[in-house]
Amino acid sequence: MDSALHEGDRLRGWEVACPRRPGPLDGVEVAGFRDRSAAGLDMRVVPQPVVTVVIELGDDALSVEHDGSSRALRSLAAGLMPGEARVRARRVECVEVQMSPVSAYSLLGVAPCDLDGGVFGLEELWGRHEPRLREQLTGIPGWEGRFALVEQFLVRRGASAPSMDPEVVASWERIVSRRGRVRVGDLAVSCGWSRKRLWARFTAQVGLTPKRAAMLVRFDPAVKGLSAGRDPAEVAAVCGYADQSHLHRDVMAFAGCTPGTLALA
Repeated sequence: MDSALHEGDRLRGWEVACPRRPGPLDGVEVAGFRDRSAAGLDMRVVPQPVVTVVIELGDDALSVEHDGSSRALRSLAAGLMPGEARVRARRVECVEVQMSPVSAYSLLGVAPCDLDGGVFGLEELWGRHEPRLREQLTGIPGWEGRFALVEQFLVRRGASAPSMDPEVVASWERIVSRRGRVRVGDLAVSCGWSRKRLWARFTAQVGLTPKRAAMLVRFDPAVKGLSAGRDPAEVAAVCGYADQSHLHRDVMAFAGCTPGTLALA
């Protein structure tokens, strides 16, 4: 669920909750959503530079349409590049967790590259821990208690989990801090690896090439700008695209639609 949609959905009868204080894990953001108006959800899943986990707490499952098929899921994990996917639900009450690829590598139990091009049932990744966590969350009435439980669960998972190569972490953080405006050669120099080694290790652990990751990081604020109704030419200039045509090509490549269609999704 893209954060660009949260503010607009709040105006249409959605309750949006965020923790009052920063959580214990870097690169992890938690939020809660409740459809107070019972208007339902019909949302295109857009590529983002985060892995998104959604745990539905209400009576109705999420209907996930992906690659021409539909699945009913009580919880899901969407990778950086989920492909053409759509999520629908009649009434939503859920906890959403957004993880950077660095955090997801340790917390999900699979590398982000294993989620490439898909939306998965969270039980496929966490096994018996998923229904147990969901049951516990359902029994807690307030958002702060739910956030605390999720954070404690993730801290335990991360305590003994593997971590990415420091060089890959540093390269990802540099891409994010530069908002995608970085050259792969400069990344290799900064971490002390050859361009070929960085390309191979980064792709194996993040699931995208360094160049593709930089494009996705630049694309993310463009999505937010378009979803907020800003002019595409202005969005292109602010987000570092050469021109509006350049933005159009990236939107088509990542989202499979035009900027105008994406703004209405």
